[in-house]
Amino acid sequence: MDLDLGQLRALDATVREGTLEAAARALHVTPSAISQRLRALEVSTGRVLLVRSKPVRVTESGQAVLRLARQVDLLAADVTRELGGTDDGDVPTLPIAVNADSMATWVLPALAPLAGDVAFDLHREDQEHTSALLRAGTVMAAVTAEAAPLPGCTSTPLGAMRYRPMATPAFADRWFPDGPTPEALAVAPVVVFDRKDDLQHDHLRRRAVAGTPPAHYVPASADYVAAVTLGLGWGMVPDLQARDGDLVELDRTGAVDVVLHWQQWKMRSATLDRVRDAVLTAAARELRQPDRA
Repeated sequence: MDLDLGQLRALDATVREGTLEAAARALHVTPSAISQRLRALEVSTGRVLLVRSKPVRVTESGQAVLRLARQVDLLAADVTRELGGTDDGDVPTLPIAVNADSMATWVLPALAPLAGDVAFDLHREDQEHTSALLRAGTVMAAVTAEAAPLPGCTSTPLGAMRYRPMATPAFADRWFPDGPTPEALAVAPVVVFDRKDDLQHDHLRRRAVAGTPPAHYVPASADYVAAVTLGLGWGMVPDLQARDGDLVELDRTGAVDVVLHWQQWKMRSATLDRVRDAVLTAAARELRQPDRA
């Protein structure tokens, strides 16, 4: 295959932006030019790479070419910087998958010092599912609960986020006057992040709770903690977001550690390595490490 850099960038931009028109705006060309480049790339590879829906969808073949496109673009940016390229505001875009609680607490401060050198395209996803975005080539790195390295990736342990069952004192007095018994947990309202969040239901299963209590779904990290703090229900709140005095721990045996890992594509890139080092440094400072447990 004779792959053209401009065609690879057209594929990357189209997937990242979602439509040919948005990709054209990002690359400062016409939609027709994007369409021609994508068509030429598909002819060169002999495969259909995109389903032209809105947003576009990447085929299985397209995922492989997309990974190549993003690797080439990142390496080209590294070489340009190494050769003393001009500072024209054209920085590499690094797509990363991060779970919501990490993004709301320690990841953004870790990435902030690099914001002038890298454009971050952050994908929020549950830590149990961020690895799927890495497999698909949607992102180049991920904060994930999956420890085993994915094909073509390296995996580095970050530490653990500790979650505790918490509620307001008033909520605890009303719903758990005799403590968080299985009978009380079966009827007390619970706050759940989204349908992928199983922390609360895991706690209920560990406590052998029969029945399903009413649940409020609040799919935003800060708003989730706010909902618990406002007394909508009890929830598994990370230590990094628990505010002293606002919430009480319901069950001192109910703490759960969610162990996180940093997985990234296995490639030599100064930019990707700088981001990894920043994330690892922040994780060592903010997350529970084995020697602290």
